[in-house]
Amino acid sequence: MKIRARNILYWALVFVPLALIVRYAWPESHTLIFALAAIAIIPLAGIMGRATEHLADKTTEGIGGLLNATFGNMAEIIIAVLALRQGLYSIVKASLTGSIIGNALLILGLSMLVGGLKFKTQSFSGAGARTRSTTLTLAAVALIAPAAYHYLAGPGAAPGEARLSLAIGIVLMATYFLSLIFALHTHTDYFTRDAARAADVESSHHTWSIRRSLIVLTSATVFVGWLAEILVSAVEPTAEALGMTEVFIGIVVVAIVGNAAEHSTAILMALEDRMDLTVGIAIGSSTQIALFAAPLLVFLSYAIGPEPMNLVFTSAEVLAIGLSVIIVSRVAVDGESNWLEGVQLLAVYLILAAVFFFLPEAAH
Repeated sequence: MKIRARNILYWALVFVPLALIVRYAWPESHTLIFALAAIAIIPLAGIMGRATEHLADKTTEGIGGLLNATFGNMAEIIIAVLALRQGLYSIVKASLTGSIIGNALLILGLSMLVGGLKFKTQSFSGAGARTRSTTLTLAAVALIAPAAYHYLAGPGAAPGEARLSLAIGIVLMATYFLSLIFALHTHTDYFTRDAARAADVESSHHTWSIRRSLIVLTSATVFVGWLAEILVSAVEPTAEALGMTEVFIGIVVVAIVGNAAEHSTAILMALEDRMDLTVGIAIGSSTQIALFAAPLLVFLSYAIGPEPMNLVFTSAEVLAIGLSVIIVSRVAVDGESNWLEGVQLLAVYLILAAVFFFLPEAAH
């Protein structure tokens, strides 16, 4: 199944030149350009993930973990940075929200559903899942706090919002690196129940050289950056043409595109009954977005944005993140999963997606 998925990934690369041709030959076809760019980013993100895995195999465990954490969400970070540079802060925040709830609900839900249809009950490390869930709860608190400050402080909130967001960003980034130390050094036994099985699987595959991994990673990153710029520039006209809000496109479409590679890996791991890895990918990616990507974008906004970006999310986004954290924590607490829990997570995701779809632009 993995070989088949990889073949599909490589065949999908045909959308890369197709998207570039349409962009420069028919620049007025915004919706088509947006669709082709979105599809083209998916295989490139998958290839970036593969190159990162092979590069991590050549390093120590700690450095390998840092590489995976840094490059695992690179596609959506690139998209967000380009939107940041254009001052599309609502798209940036929407893509962050979409990545958090998409990984925690959509991907974990799909993984538990397909895995549960094959295995009656699947187990994973309860201690590791609870630790990840608690970290995700911390991230939710950090993203909810600026919104609470915004409404509590009233009309005079604006001057303090940027400073508060910067302070919270520093706390989040520090927590992110401390969580890496916890997972990769001091408490590795919480997260490595599948380590022996993962080693057996990896040893059966050819490992790329460092040179090849770096060339592939660099090339894929360049094309993702190129296509992401095309994607972001087409968001506004596409939203208008399809009658959708920019926030809905950011939360649902852009987030799914940026996380597509991780999505497929999590589902494949669930089909192999390696739920520790699935839970690590799904919940771990959500926490990486909140603890690493969000503060990184705040810091970058001081250098490349029209003005500093704050972490004040809309009421709908705060509600979505809060509800996602609650149900994921409930599902992860016992260290077991089944197909019905997958359905429940998917149901919450679809309900939240429907809210953002029907919510008027002025209400965001």
